[in-house]
Amino acid sequence: MQIVPLPAFRDNYIWALIAHGQCIVVDPGEAAPVSRFLVEQDLQLSAILVTHRHNDHVGGVAELRERWPVPVFGPATIGVVTHHVGDGDLLTLPGVGGTATVLAVPGHTEEHIAFLHAGHLFCGDTLFAGGCGRLLGSSTAGDLHASLQRIAALPGETQICCAHEYTLSNLRFARAVEPDNATLQARSEACIALREAGQATLPSRLADELATNPFLRTMQPSVRHAAEQHATQALTDPAAVFAALRAWKDVF
Repeated sequence: MQIVPLPAFRDNYIWALIAHGQCIVVDPGEAAPVSRFLVEQDLQLSAILVTHRHNDHVGGVAELRERWPVPVFGPATIGVVTHHVGDGDLLTLPGVGGTATVLAVPGHTEEHIAFLHAGHLFCGDTLFAGGCGRLLGSSTAGDLHASLQRIAALPGETQICCAHEYTLSNLRFARAVEPDNATLQARSEACIALREAGQATLPSRLADELATNPFLRTMQPSVRHAAEQHATQALTDPAAVFAALRAWKDVF
């Protein structure tokens, strides 16, 4: 199977899963990039996967289905979804073959899910390269921290297919948290080179996130100390460290 990020809007990626002349897309916020890609590559759309409700992830679904009336798999609370899936469901991928496991990863939004397929995690706006999503709706820092810990338990070689090219700004914040992290510095330089060459920084390896993403490193003394300095109070557990980091990033 081939997996391709399709640029959309200013910094979104719509992920395309391709096999046997068929294509599944994840989080098509706009239809035009998908339609153009399908025509250029002579592919048939076979399904749409949706991780959460925001318009930059679902805004193109209706237009795509006017031309390709395919099933849309996602959370039950999203109106454009035709086939509801939730935590622990095993989804047979129409057309392209294989099975995806559905993981509930609330925090950015209450209904947020991710799809794990063949070592690739399509995680929407939950985990970004070098960062994580904002807290929106009624979600709490505890919700998002728990979701990230669930992702952190996956194999290190898992490819993180998130939905935005936020990597450079996220890594700038990560360096503010851990200025002495040599692995982080090297990653930042490599990602800058990729962007200067017009290439995506995604997908990223989970192992690299664990070594450089402060939101997955809340148990590290250096991360806790930086969060305490910003919060101006002692932080007694990793969830509290995460909450302080997320608040800091919101104003960074």
